[in-house]
Amino acid sequence: MAACLAATAQAATPHHSASHAPEARKKSAAKPAKAAAKPAKPAAKAARKTALDHSGKAVRGKASYYAGKFKGRKMADGTRMDPSANVAASKTLPLGTKARVTNLDSGKSAVVEIRDRGPYVANRIVDVTPKVAEKLDMKEDGVAPVVVRPITVPQPDGSVKAGAGATGQGD
Repeated sequence: MAACLAATAQAATPHHSASHAPEARKKSAAKPAKAAAKPAKPAAKAARKTALDHSGKAVRGKASYYAGKFKGRKMADGTRMDPSANVAASKTLPLGTKARVTNLDSGKSAVVEIRDRGPYVANRIVDVTPKVAEKLDMKEDGVAPVVVRPITVPQPDGSVKAGAGATGQGD
């Protein structure tokens, strides 16, 4: 009987481990795959990251404005988004840059400080607050062609460079 129990135990053990082995392999195979997938995301983000432009040159593109849901949210510089402030977001201008944004359709302009990153929509170069959008006469359409002329541009060494908006240089 002991021999029979031992034979049954031996038979059960390989069957038991064999039935769970593929699952164990699937789980262990899935874990490294997930771990490998996670580092790929930052690499993809890094590939999309745009280099900062410290040149002070004017740039043409489209502007949009912050939706109301962003009120009070932290911006890239750590301050809270105030819809009535003269601030903007840019993917390429350094934080702290002061720039003149001019609506090319209406000719109206406003001076803003870059405090946030974005916009994250293709072909847009700047997001402005609702107050600035009102000044630029772009609230109705939501998007407008603009030229952004930096006035002062913080440099990596801590100095500040005068931009196209300060010197009156064209585009």
